[in-house]
Amino acid sequence: MDSLVTTDWLARELGAGDLVVLDATRHLPVAGRDAEADFRAGHIPGARFLDLGRLADPHSPVGYTLPGHTQAATVFGSLGLHRDTRIVIYDDSDVKTSARAWLILTGYGFGRVAILDGGLATWRAEGRPLETGDSAGEPVLVRPADFDRPVRRKEDMRENLETHAEQAVDARDAGRFTGETVDTVHNLPGGHIPGARNVFFRDLYAEDGTLRPAPDLRAVFETAGVDLVRPIVAYCGSGVTASVLLFALHRMGIEDAALYDGSWAEWGADMTTPKAKGPAA
Repeated sequence: MDSLVTTDWLARELGAGDLVVLDATRHLPVAGRDAEADFRAGHIPGARFLDLGRLADPHSPVGYTLPGHTQAATVFGSLGLHRDTRIVIYDDSDVKTSARAWLILTGYGFGRVAILDGGLATWRAEGRPLETGDSAGEPVLVRPADFDRPVRRKEDMRENLETHAEQAVDARDAGRFTGETVDTVHNLPGGHIPGARNVFFRDLYAEDGTLRPAPDLRAVFETAGVDLVRPIVAYCGSGVTASVLLFALHRMGIEDAALYDGSWAEWGADMTTPKAKGPAA
C-alpha cells in the first residue's frame, strides 16, 4: 500500500478485513469546531475516531509533544489496531492533522499506514457516502515499542546553532516566521530559530487540497533555500504542521529528517534561547 491513497482507491477497499480507516481531525481553538461531534455528524463509512489529544504527552510543559510508548500503545489498542493492519488516515482540519497521526503511527512501528489525499473534503465533494454516529473497533493488546524516528530536543537545537549539522525548517506562515505577527496559538511573539528556512506547510498542497507531486514538493523546498542533500530538522508551533513537512519529505524519498518536538512553543517561550526576525538569512 502506498503512503498516499486516493478516494477512488479507498472506495474500492472499504470493508476489507485488514483495513482500518481513522479520522484524525483536530482543530485549532480559533476554529471553534468540535472534531468528535463533527465525526458523529458524518464520517467515511466504518471510520474510527482518533482523538489526537490522547496522543500528546500530558506531562509536557510545552503542551503538545509526542506521547510515550505506553500511552501510545494504549491508544492504538483501544482503536483495535494490529501491527499488520492497513491503516488509512484522513482529516478535515486546516492544519492537516492526518500527517501528525501518520508520524506517530509509523514512528511506533506500524508499517502499513497511508494518508487519504484530499481528506474528508475531497471525499465529500465527490458525493461519496457518509456515515453518522459512533464507530469503534474491538480493543486489542498492543505491545509498547520505542519511537523509531529521529527527534530533536532543545539542547540539540542549541548545539546545532554552533555546528550547523542540520538545517532547521519552519513550517509556520511567513508572518509568524519573520515576527511581523505574533503567534496567537501559543501566545508568543513571532520569530524563528536563527538560521532556519521557512516552508509554509500549506504551500505543499494544490488548490484542491491534495498533496503536490514530488517534483513540485522538491521545488517548494528548494525555492525556500533548503538543501535537500543535507540533514533536515522540521519544527513549527507545536510539532503538528512540522509533521506535514516530514510527510512531504518522505514522499520525496527523504526518510531521515528529524522533528524538533518542542518546536516554537518551547523555543519561543525560553527567554535564554536566541531568536531571529525577518526573512531567512
